[in-house]
Amino acid sequence: MANDFVLNAELRTDMGKGASRRLRHAGKVPAILYGAGEEPTALTLEHNQLAHQIENEAFFSHILKVKVAGKDSQAIVKDLQRHPSRPIIMHIDLQRVSAKEKIRVQVPIHFVNEEKSPGVHEGGLVAHMLTEVEVACLPADLPEYIEADLSELAINDIFHLSDLKLPKGAELVELSHGEGHDQAVASVHLPRAAKEETAEEGGEVAAAEDGESSESAAE
Repeated sequence: MANDFVLNAELRTDMGKGASRRLRHAGKVPAILYGAGEEPTALTLEHNQLAHQIENEAFFSHILKVKVAGKDSQAIVKDLQRHPSRPIIMHIDLQRVSAKEKIRVQVPIHFVNEEKSPGVHEGGLVAHMLTEVEVACLPADLPEYIEADLSELAINDIFHLSDLKLPKGAELVELSHGEGHDQAVASVHLPRAAKEETAEEGGEVAAAEDGESSESAAE
């Protein structure tokens, strides 16, 4: 992966809603670090530093380095809570990772070559049904994103999960549940106005053919 994310954290001993509220007023974010067979550790992070890092979508599909009390841990984001109406991060959950244990992470989908698809050339519009997928893999195999190449999509074609090309060692969690879980990722369809116009033209042609048939029968 091209990006490196480092979180400089402090140990947190003051717990409860009141303590968390005071931390936020002081520009801090309450956090929890857990997993990998170790006890959960309550932390605080600098709000501005964290807010800057989460602007990069790769932050959420990346192995992070958490530095606290002279110890470095590798972790992934499992949950991030934001204020419903203000640009404030309320809390973040971090899960430790082990190099030998598989992790499950939501990875963003990057759509490419839409403009090259036959369907778009014919006036179709691309619809994105999914923007991220859950991937299971070892930490070393975690992709930053997955590309969905739409260059072959024609009108009314659907791009499914099974059409995604994953890096070696990574698998889609949804597909592990069976064939019925091969969800649609994207599709190409004509705009509604174009569909109605096509339907009207078809109706006019049919009516003309019916008229010609009636005239032939009368003769």
